[in-house]
Amino acid sequence: MFIGGYVSAAGLGLSCPDWPLCPNGLLPDKEFFIEWVHRFIAATTGTLIIATTIGVWLNKNSDRKIKITSTLASIFVVTQITLGALVIDTKLHAVLVAIHLGIGILLFAMTLLTAIFAFRMAKAIQARA
Repeated sequence: MFIGGYVSAAGLGLSCPDWPLCPNGLLPDKEFFIEWVHRFIAATTGTLIIATTIGVWLNKNSDRKIKITSTLASIFVVTQITLGALVIDTKLHAVLVAIHLGIGILLFAMTLLTAIFAFRMAKAIQARA
């Protein structure tokens, strides 16, 4: 959220007008670097969130709360990716930018709750051992 806020506040939202890659492919010129970093961090974070959800569902000890929050986080991350593409395609339409921020806040909340529930689950498992 920090890097996305910086990109928006600095007016760099359309510095990289193509989606998903910037001009010149995987390694952009320095003029596209900040927006590229935003996309790279978002892609990495999204991958980790989805992997967490898969791990939660595969873990037999996971309770309902952590399954719900991690699943919602994965849904929100896919929504964020889609909205990010739409924001670029619509040239930073204000309503879509606001929705993108709102979903980002929900995504952060679900990720935080998932982490809290995971720590509680780990403590409960340690207490039983």
